[in-house]
Amino acid sequence: MRGLTNATRSRFTSGAEPEDDFGRTMSFAALAQAPNRRRTEAWLLGFVVLITVGGYTCTSLSMDGGLPSGLPGFAVAVFLLAVVPHLAVRRWASRADPLILPLALLLTGLGLVLMHRLDITYAAEPRLRIPQAGSGQLMWTVIGVAVCIGVLLALRDHRWLQRYLYLMMAVALVLLMAPAFFGADQFGAKRWIMLGPLSVQPGEFVKVMIAVFFAGYLTVNRDALALTGRRFLGMRLPPGRQMAPIATIWVLSLLVLIFERDLGTSLIFFGVFVIMLYMATERTSWVVCGLLMAVVGAGVVGSMEPHVHGRVVAWLHPMDAFTPAGQKAGISEQLGQALFSFGSGGITGTGLGQGHPELIGFAGNSDFILTTVGEELGLAGVMAVLLLYALLAQRGLRISVLARDPFGKLLAAGLSGALLLQVFVVSGGVMGLIPLTGKALPFLAKGGSSMVANWLMVALLIRISDSAQRRREPAGPSPSEP
Repeated sequence: MRGLTNATRSRFTSGAEPEDDFGRTMSFAALAQAPNRRRTEAWLLGFVVLITVGGYTCTSLSMDGGLPSGLPGFAVAVFLLAVVPHLAVRRWASRADPLILPLALLLTGLGLVLMHRLDITYAAEPRLRIPQAGSGQLMWTVIGVAVCIGVLLALRDHRWLQRYLYLMMAVALVLLMAPAFFGADQFGAKRWIMLGPLSVQPGEFVKVMIAVFFAGYLTVNRDALALTGRRFLGMRLPPGRQMAPIATIWVLSLLVLIFERDLGTSLIFFGVFVIMLYMATERTSWVVCGLLMAVVGAGVVGSMEPHVHGRVVAWLHPMDAFTPAGQKAGISEQLGQALFSFGSGGITGTGLGQGHPELIGFAGNSDFILTTVGEELGLAGVMAVLLLYALLAQRGLRISVLARDPFGKLLAAGLSGALLLQVFVVSGGVMGLIPLTGKALPFLAKGGSSMVANWLMVALLIRISDSAQRRREPAGPSPSEP
């Protein structure tokens, strides 16, 4: 009976069924299950804290031969990053999936360990002129977790977002196109907006906003998109009128690719829409149309836009950067160095702190941070990191299956699809599977905008999971039954 409200205790003593925070009747078995979920989450968060602090300590022991000077403060910060959101989830989302928060925090903790490892190397190589990123990443992690807690406190029902779909989409479009007019050109792409000493990457927040808008739009129009059209070669092709949404999104993604030279945001923006469209309609014709439009658009822009074309050339011929002709043509050697890092890591890696990430250059702690994992932790470490992402996306898709309302189903699926797409375009780029995109690896790489946006996504998944589980629990036996 401990932890229940006075009203709930009185209902227990009177034989009536208890009620949850929303006034809905719960079964006694469901009520007993909630602390077990949070207890499981607490144990997993404890292991996350041990892994993160242990990795931080082992890195300093391996590279400096002693304990890090800021170990107590780092340990306290990681402990609070685990305890505070756990208490918030226990208070405001007690039925949520117990794996989402530990998985997100474990990926974030691994990123902090890698930042500390790279800071030591960059400090020993002043010629690189790469600023320290560990303390800043920890600060942005605190901000991201605070945003997550704030969303859980303010957003008690995810369906409230349906009221502001078009306003949210308008804001998303403004943020999406703002770097083309006000953005700073860095490393060949215009995806940042400078606000004094800070740089904001609006595309990270756009992926969450467009997932919300697409979920609401497809909830209303799914029947029209799924049941109309003509059959051709075994597929039901969408009619011309219903092709307008996908054509509009296609044009917007091409505009981002042309004016901002941001291949990653363009792929994620268009890919999330096609994924959610297929999940809403279950029609493969939408996927075929989306893939054809993506290939045609990327081919045209890649042949015309010099920056995108240069990345395609570097992808097709990564080792030309080490030849005189390639150096004269200005081909970047980052991809070639990344392939060497993966190759030298082998199965188990060289050991944490025993690699050479400085050869990658300035991008070693952003989109190329996975090469440090591949070199020092080997194929086993890379597979472990990718499995963590896959497991987090799997929990999101499971939430989509359990959700009773169509909006929650599509939103959870869209957020999970956005996460998987970003992991694919980043890891595929550094492994040579696709051209480099310049996006940050979620939770792991340096980037304040990426960290805050990803924790916002975690908060939405937790809220949808809690709502789905509350609606899924049986009402329990009536007081007259044994």
